[in-house]
Amino acid sequence: MSNANDAAGNAAANMKPVQVKLVLLGEAAVGKSSLVLRFVNDEFQENKEPTIGAAFLTQKCRLEDKVIKFEIWDTAGQERFHSLAPMYYRNAQAAVVVYDVTKTSSLEKAKSWVKELQRQANPNIVIALTGNKVTCADDEETVEDEEEDAQEVDYDEDDEEDYRVSRQVPTEEASAYAQESGLLFFETSAKSGQGVREVFTEIAKKIPLEHILASTRGGARPNGTNGNNGRVDLQRDGANGRLGGPQEKGACAC
Repeated sequence: MSNANDAAGNAAANMKPVQVKLVLLGEAAVGKSSLVLRFVNDEFQENKEPTIGAAFLTQKCRLEDKVIKFEIWDTAGQERFHSLAPMYYRNAQAAVVVYDVTKTSSLEKAKSWVKELQRQANPNIVIALTGNKVTCADDEETVEDEEEDAQEVDYDEDDEEDYRVSRQVPTEEASAYAQESGLLFFETSAKSGQGVREVFTEIAKKIPLEHILASTRGGARPNGTNGNNGRVDLQRDGANGRLGGPQEKGACAC
C-alpha cells in the first residue's frame, strides 16, 4: 500500500501544471491585492499600497489528479485605469470580481464589471463575485458578543458608531444577484483569511481543464511552467512580480 501511495505522490509531483489565467476586478480599496497576497503568501498588510496599472502573481494548487497554476492579474481599481482592463481579462479563464461588504456603491461597480465580462470576455469564463472585509462589518456573532460584554463593561454609547463598521451589503442580496447571474459567490476576509482559499478552490473546480489541456496538447506552454508540487494543496511560487510605477499609500483593505 505504501508503494502505491509513494507512486501516486511521485506522479503528482511530476505533473505538469495546467495554466489558468485569472483576473481580479473591482472598485479601488475593496481589498483585491490583499486577497491575492493572502492566497499566494498567506500574509496580510495593514496598509496595503494601491495597485498602479496591474500586478502579476502566480500560485499553484492541486485539484484531485491535476495541478493548476493560476496566473493572476490583479488590476488597479481607480477609474483612470479602467480602459486597460480588457488587456488583462482578454482570454482569461476566470475572474474574481470583488466588492466591499461595508460599501454599497462597490457592489454596483462589481455588477458593472460582471456585465462587461459577460459581454466582452471569454464566453466560458468562470466569474466569482466576492464580498470582502467581512471582519470589518457587524455580523450577528459580533453583536451578540458586544451585548454580552456590555453587561460586564460600561462603554459610551455615543462612541458605538465609531467602534463598529456597519455592513451595507446584506449577504442575501449579493447571493441572490450572483445566483441570477450564474456566478459563484463568496464572502471573505483578507485580514483573517476567512473564505479566501475557498474562492480559488471552487473556481478551479469549475474551470474546464480538459478543454484547456486539449487546446494546449502537443504545443509548448507559454512562459514555461514548474511541475514541482508539494504535499499541500497550495504552495508558494517564486515568480511573483509587480507592474506599474511607484506605489502610493492607501487605506486598510481588510
